[in-house]
Amino acid sequence: MKGMPEERAVALAHYIIENKATVRSAARQFGVSKSTVHKDITYRLARQNHALYEEVRPVLEQNLRERHIRGGLATKRKYKGIA
Repeated sequence: MKGMPEERAVALAHYIIENKATVRSAARQFGVSKSTVHKDITYRLARQNHALYEEVRPVLEQNLRERHIRGGLATKRKYKGIA
């Protein structure tokens, strides 16, 4: 879903909230880059629909706090051959 950035920002926000999705998984789902997702949420959505931005922000902050743990688990799986 490329197209209108304002519409995409709202759609991304709803997807992230409903699925507790990461920026990376949202980018994959919508066929855009992680940078685009981040810009759409933090800049466009914050200006366009601040109430929705306030709903999606806690999910993004939670993902930010947990990402080092996910990275460590991925490394552990890689070296144990579990993949």
